[in-house]
Amino acid sequence: MQLTITRPDDWHLHLRDGRGMADVVVHSARSFARAIIMPNLQPPVTTVSEAAAYRERILAALPPGADFEPLMTLYLTDLTTQEEIGRAAADSGVAAVKLFPAGATTNSEAGVTNLELVLPALAEMSEHELPLLVHGEVVDPEVDVFDREKVFIERVLDPLVERLPGLRVVFEHITTREAVAWVLDAPPTVGATITPHHLLLDRNAIFAGGLNPHHYCLPVLKRGRHREALVWAATSGNPRFFLGTDSAPHSRTAKEAGHGCAGIFSAHAALELCAEVFDGAGALDRLEGFVSHHGADFYRLPRNSGNVTLERHEWEVPAAYPFGDQELVPLRAGEKVGWRLVEE
Repeated sequence: MQLTITRPDDWHLHLRDGRGMADVVVHSARSFARAIIMPNLQPPVTTVSEAAAYRERILAALPPGADFEPLMTLYLTDLTTQEEIGRAAADSGVAAVKLFPAGATTNSEAGVTNLELVLPALAEMSEHELPLLVHGEVVDPEVDVFDREKVFIERVLDPLVERLPGLRVVFEHITTREAVAWVLDAPPTVGATITPHHLLLDRNAIFAGGLNPHHYCLPVLKRGRHREALVWAATSGNPRFFLGTDSAPHSRTAKEAGHGCAGIFSAHAALELCAEVFDGAGALDRLEGFVSHHGADFYRLPRNSGNVTLERHEWEVPAAYPFGDQELVPLRAGEKVGWRLVEE
C-alpha cells in the first residue's frame, strides 16, 4: 500500500551546532520541507542577528540539492527586551520565540526564572502576533516529575493565556490527558505539538529489559492512558494538534552516562513512525492534516506544494548513526519500522 501526502513540516526540531549538525540535518531534510529550529545552544540564540547566523550555518550543513527551510526562534530570557521582540517580529527569518523555564531541560539554564520579568516582552509578542513556544513544565522540586506538565498548566499557562488573550501560544510536546483537554478548551490562539515518541511509548519503555537511557526525554514519558489520549488527539483531525518531533540528538556517551542527557533522536524515521501510529489507529486519512497542514495553518504559512509518498514496507533502523566524531542511538534502533518513505 502507498500513501501520497503534501510534503510535511516539523514544528519542533533540535539540530545542535558544530561538527555533528550536518550528520543530523540530513535526516530532517530527507522528509520535511521546513522545521522550527530550537534555540537552546550554548550560548543560546537570544537575538535576531544570532538567529540569522545560526540559520546560515544550518544551510551550509545541508547536503547538495537539499530543499529544506529552517525557521528560526529566539530564546526568551529574563533580559529579553521589547525592542528585540520588535526586531524579531519584523524579520521574516524568525518564526517564534521559545520559553524554557530555567532548568527544565537541556541547555535551559538561561531560561525564564519568573514570568513577571518577561511580561513586557510577551505583551510585545502579543501585539505583533509573534508565537510563543512553551516547554510546559514547572521546575519546582516539590512537584513530582510526572506531574510537572499538569501543574504548569494550572500555575503558568492558564493564567498567562487569560492575562494576554491575544498571545499566540504553541504548547510544545504535550504528554498528558490534562494537556489535551486544556488545548481543546483553550482559545483559537493556542495550538500544540505532539512527538512521535510520546505517541509510541509510555513510561514502561524506560525500564523494559533494564534501564534504557535512550528512552529518557523531557518531558518524560507518561502512563499508557496519557499516551492513548495523545494518539486520540493526533488522529482526531483537530487542527489544534500538529507534529513537532522534538528530535534531539545526543552522542551515545552523553546518553549512556551517570547523568545521561534527556532527548530522543527520531528525525531518521519521524514521518514513518507517525504513519505507523495513524495506521494502527485506522486514521491514515488524517495523517496529512497532522504532519502537513495543521502546523502550517497555525503559523499562517502556505502549505507546501510538493508531495511525498510512503509505503507500508518494513525496514530495520540502524543500531547507530554518525554524529560528528561520535555516534548517536536513534529511536527504534535495531528494530523494524512498518512504513518507509519512497525515495525519488
